[in-house]
Parts: sequence; C-alpha cells; structure tokens
Amino acid sequence: MTWILWLIAVACIIYYVVIVLYSGITTSFSLIWLFFAAVCFFFSFGIENYEKHKDKIPLYVPVAAITVACAGIVIFAVVEILIFTGVAVSDASNLDYVIVLGARVKDDGLSKSLQNRLDKAIDYLDENPGTTLILSGGQGADEPVAEAIAMRDYLVFNGVREEQLILEMRSTSTVENIAYSRVEIEKEQERRKEKRSESSVFMEPGTYLVVPDKPIKIGVLTSDFHVFRAMRIAEKWGIPDVYGIACESDPVLFINYCVRECAAILKDRVVGNM
Repeated sequence: MTWILWLIAVACIIYYVVIVLYSGITTSFSLIWLFFAAVCFFFSFGIENYEKHKDKIPLYVPVAAITVACAGIVIFAVVEILIFTGVAVSDASNLDYVIVLGARVKDDGLSKSLQNRLDKAIDYLDENPGTTLILSGGQGADEPVAEAIAMRDYLVFNGVREEQLILEMRSTSTVENIAYSRVEIEKEQERRKEKRSESSVFMEPGTYLVVPDKPIKIGVLTSDFHVFRAMRIAEKWGIPDVYGIACESDPVLFINYCVRECAAILKDRVVGNM
C-alpha cells in the first residue's frame, strides 16, 4: 500500500511539472497536485508508523483517516459522473441564442480552451446560421484585452458576420457570464420588439388575433468538463430548459480541469450559485 501511495505522489509531482511546462504559467489551483503528493506521502508514512506502533496508536486514528479519504474519493467520483452527464445532451439545433463562455486570453493570442470553444461556435453557426452568439467574457488583470473582444476578432476573421455577435464584457466568472449574458439577451429582445412595432401596420382592434411570443431557445457553449456547471447556473439564474453544447478540452490539462471543476461545483453549490 505504501508503494502505491509513493507512486501516486510521484505521479502528482510529475503532472504538476507537466502542467507548468505545457501551459507556461503556474496557477494557484495547479499547486493542488503538490498538495495531493504531500497527502500521499503523509498517508504512506502514517501507514508505516502505524504498522510499527499499533499498540501505541488508538484505533480511531486510522479509522478516521481512512473514512475521510474514502469520503473524498466518493464525493469526487459522484461529482465527476455529474460533470459528464452534461456532455450528453438533447438536440441543440436551431437555437435563438448561444452563450459562448470566455476563457483566458494570453499576450500572444487565445488560449487553447478559448480557441476550441470558438471553433465549435463556428461549426455550430455553419449548421444553424440563424443563431445569434453572445460572446461572454471581461478583461482579467493579466489579459491584454477583454475576452469578448478577442472572441469577436477571431470569429470575424474566420468569416462570421459581426451582426450575429453580441458582446458581454463585464463578467469575470461563470456566474457573471450567465447573469450578464441574460441581460444582453433581454436587451436584444426589447430592441427587436421596438423594431417590429415601428414597422407594423395599424389595424382596427378586433380584426386580428394577438399571438404570444414564441419562447426563445438558449444554449451555453463551453468546454466538455464545464457544461454541467454552466447549465445548472443558467437554470438557477432564470434560463429554463437551457441547452448545453460541449467542445473538446485540452487533453494534457484535462485531468487538472476535471479536478478544478469538481472544486468549483462544490463551491458554487455551497454558496447557492447552482
């Protein structure tokens, strides 16, 4: 058992180094792999000492440690299952609006995650040309421009008509992405109503039947590991029956993203964001 823990610890350290070398940055969350390594080393030394001093260590100590470890593994497994239920969604064609969630913009261009999302958005528009995209993402402290602006420039360069794009540049988190995008959709709906009323032909009351507006269909496009949380947040923030559209994520950083997403889901659940 101790050798397994040592191997896991070494693997965590190696993966941390890979993340840093591959992405070129050290994020605060990537340090969790060093924390995992430390935990494995701690458990390894704990098992060795327990085997040597069973008569001096109360039984509740190893029982409590094993219980906490098993609970953590079970919670992680359940959350990861939920995450990937978000990838298999119903038909998301012919939506009125698709909210494209932003991701980091680097000094030398788009991050791989953001480019994957935008390429998926281009493919979606090729098949559903009547859809309007809400490009959602503000400017972080370490970003040269707002994510929404970088997204627009990339899409327009690749042939998307600017009239199909609405920019949302205030958000700095997934919750804000959804909340502010909803506001932009509502504004756009009001503009369309005003335009229709200006061009309508006057008719005497009783000579026509008022038909209620057709419910709009809204989707959220993001990385595969992120779809579940984005959809739950959208439902919480007043976008019912939201459709999820998933794109592939970076294979090298995929495990790190999944662990980070698990922590984000638990946090958002606790604070009431979803």
